[in-house]
Amino acid sequence: MKTLNLTSALFIVLIALGVACKKENSNDGDTNTAKTAKEFTAKFGAQKQTKEINASALPQTVSLLDGTKITFPIGSLTKGGVPVTGNVTIEAYEVLKRSAVIFTGGNTNHSSGAPLASDGFIFIDVKSGGVSVDQNLAVPIKIAIPAKRDGATQLWVGVDQGGEKPLVAGPANQMAWAAPRNANGVGMKEVGASQSAFTFDFGSLGWVNCDIFYNNASPKTTVRVEVLNNPGSMASFHAYGGETFVYFCARGANVVAQLYTADGPNKVKSYDNSMPIGSEGKMLSFCVKDGRFYYAVQDITISANQNLTLTLTETTEATIQGVISSLDNY
Repeated sequence: MKTLNLTSALFIVLIALGVACKKENSNDGDTNTAKTAKEFTAKFGAQKQTKEINASALPQTVSLLDGTKITFPIGSLTKGGVPVTGNVTIEAYEVLKRSAVIFTGGNTNHSSGAPLASDGFIFIDVKSGGVSVDQNLAVPIKIAIPAKRDGATQLWVGVDQGGEKPLVAGPANQMAWAAPRNANGVGMKEVGASQSAFTFDFGSLGWVNCDIFYNNASPKTTVRVEVLNNPGSMASFHAYGGETFVYFCARGANVVAQLYTADGPNKVKSYDNSMPIGSEGKMLSFCVKDGRFYYAVQDITISANQNLTLTLTETTEATIQGVISSLDNY
């Protein structure tokens, strides 16, 4: 009888261990696992940071978790052209690593199509009474973004794919970067690194970027990618629409070029004549749909009029997370 009880107990333990292992190695039943691409970007992408300041007591400086500092001078905040007073809420995001760009569902695409190499970008919104203040500032704010290298960077604002209006959340909107507004209209601005930071005045809220053009003088071409075994549709910025992303990450340069221009069923292409021939890197695609995860990654060297095929295979959330994180030092 004792033997029977011990055997039964051992059997129960083995079943319990098997169930535990099954749960550990499967996305099914894991309530913490993202079920959609939008949930995935929200879970692993840049997180909203909220700070409160008194607009009646400017100047004030806000420090973000990854080292960005934002100083609001006297007279900078207005709503409908009227100076803002009292407490306001600063909402900000920091995207300072290549993995953060991808996890957030962003990119380093210039609005012309030329790839940019990222020095980091942020988002800033200021709300008074729950309503955003004027995006174009009466007095420029001062921003200091941590610099991981010497030399100069250039400043950009986040716009839609066509480069015609500020980037906003929407199921069809894609991210691109364009020259910021300045006192003389629109023009590119260059800023040198000093005391481990790129510090500059900026005249608008929204997406603010420190990037340089990808330093590759090779002839340019168009790259097309077909994604096979794709259970989703191509994703927009931050996966507000769609489930499947396609990225080119250059070796040795912080380039995160997203391919999002439709080129047929399950096919996308780069901007025309934008990709430098001979550039080495990884082409990555991943999809999150209905709680399932798919990815494909391929080492490539860009060639003239290149046509690539990526075949998605089912995997785990942790695997995709690891693949994206490994690109920070690529």
